[in-house]
Amino acid sequence: MCQQQTSRSPFKSGAWVYFIDELLTGLADTLVSGSARAIGKHRVLSSPPSQPQSEQQEDQMPGYMKFLAALGIGIVSLLAHAQSSSAQQNPVTAIDIALEPDATMIQHAQADNARLLKAFPKGFALDATHHPHISMLQQFVRTDDLEKVYAAVNKVFATEKPTSWKLKAYKYYYIPSPPVGLAGIVVEPTEDLHRLQQKIIDAVTPFTEKTGTPAAFMSTEDGKDIQKFLIEYVSDFVTIAAGVKFNPHVTIGVGTEVYLNEMLAAPFEAFTFSPAGASVYQLGSFGTARKELKALVLTP
Repeated sequence: MCQQQTSRSPFKSGAWVYFIDELLTGLADTLVSGSARAIGKHRVLSSPPSQPQSEQQEDQMPGYMKFLAALGIGIVSLLAHAQSSSAQQNPVTAIDIALEPDATMIQHAQADNARLLKAFPKGFALDATHHPHISMLQQFVRTDDLEKVYAAVNKVFATEKPTSWKLKAYKYYYIPSPPVGLAGIVVEPTEDLHRLQQKIIDAVTPFTEKTGTPAAFMSTEDGKDIQKFLIEYVSDFVTIAAGVKFNPHVTIGVGTEVYLNEMLAAPFEAFTFSPAGASVYQLGSFGTARKELKALVLTP
């Protein structure tokens, strides 16, 4: 699917900065020379002698101040437009439509995350901007269609009751990215999960794009922290991570492959949990649920 063309400002952000700088400089020069001329002219064309010169200048000031006020509003408007142009939304957003687990899963995920961070401090912590979740669908969607995506997915959840489901966590796994790997707790697939995933895919497909760039993700490093394999994974999610290939899991962090292999070899004590919520997130580095875009409504 081709990317949708979006309207853009005729000025790039750099051009706007230059344009406004030149405008302000010119206006400043004009104001200085113009005000001097206006006051000089006013002195020549003064009122009757009975009116002191200071009063004549005071009469002139209200109109002059009105001009300055109008000029200030215009400049503020230009600056605001320049700022919005330079911070213009990327036309594509990388999203994760995810189930949010209950306290039982969160406690396990956080404990494993702390364990991984101790062994590999360069990883990430599960926190307010790295939410434990089960990805149902990751896709690139048109940013202008995000509200339509939210509405479509909410309609899907209105037909399901995921908070009543009992899910089983039964092992660890990791996605290799040598010399490290992205680890998670694997959840046993169920008919409920498969059905929900397919409904979400069908609902979101009309708003998707084939691929995106690092700019589609939430990044604190100007896209430098967005992995190439992540872009490929999101692009191919429906074919490599859905249907019979669906591997529901909760990501717990990053570790070295040596450490993760030892972790997988150790016994895993299975446990059950339930979904407690659902949201649409903007994806971040390593496929983390980095920024909540919309909390979805679940049927009790």
